[in-house]
Amino acid sequence: MDQFFEIIKLILPAGIVLLTTYFLVNKFLHQESQKKALDLKLANQNILTPIRLQAYERVVLFLERINPSSMVMRANKNMSASSLQGELLKTIRSEFEHNLSQQIYMSSKSWDAAVKAKEETIKIINVAGAQINPEAPGMELAQAVINISGQLTHLPTKDAIDSIKKEIAREF
Repeated sequence: MDQFFEIIKLILPAGIVLLTTYFLVNKFLHQESQKKALDLKLANQNILTPIRLQAYERVVLFLERINPSSMVMRANKNMSASSLQGELLKTIRSEFEHNLSQQIYMSSKSWDAAVKAKEETIKIINVAGAQINPEAPGMELAQAVINISGQLTHLPTKDAIDSIKKEIAREF
């Protein structure tokens, strides 16, 4: 029986030291793992932040380029109204397709605002095109687009740009 108590006197403290060591090492390894994950996340954020800002910049540039009044002035080259309308719609689609990949880096809300602005701008051009004789000079279509844009309280492209600016201010 004395041997049994002697063994317990040795095993019990050793077991307590072993369990304590196990829990301390486990906690230390868990904290180190969390620290490495945080460092990796910060490193990724340092890489992604400039890319995300560039995506926002490109989409704002897209929205500025499809602003109805500036677009008609850029595209109007002594053509008929129907040709100008086709050229404007082609320009919008081309610009949009060129910037499609930017949605990866943007929030859904901002991307949806850009898509809505594109669609509303197309509507403005189509409404103006329906009001003008297709054989009329392109200048008449340009004037109709500018007049319709002027009647709107908020241009869709301006609303989308404002939404993106607010998100950038919140995020960065």
